[in-house]
Amino acid sequence: MQPVNSNGETWTLQEIEEAIKKYILSEFLPGEKPEELTESTPLITGGILDSLATVKLVVFLEERFHVQIKAHETMVDYLNTITDIARLVRSKV
Repeated sequence: MQPVNSNGETWTLQEIEEAIKKYILSEFLPGEKPEELTESTPLITGGILDSLATVKLVVFLEERFHVQIKAHETMVDYLNTITDIARLVRSKV
């Protein structure tokens, strides 16, 4: 199953990034200014995501985009920035 948006169209990289950013801001950075979180902000190495937050993020990605994230894809190489995460999701198409 491909990641599709509410219109039944395949998610664009930008749409995926926007959804991820919104989720991270609401779940892990409540009250933070949205402009402070960019597509290249380090999430894991910057201390925004710990191991529990990473698990929550993976569950969100799998449910929202109808993809399956493999165990080795939960590491910093795949989930450190919003851009990294969006590319991982798009690679599942």
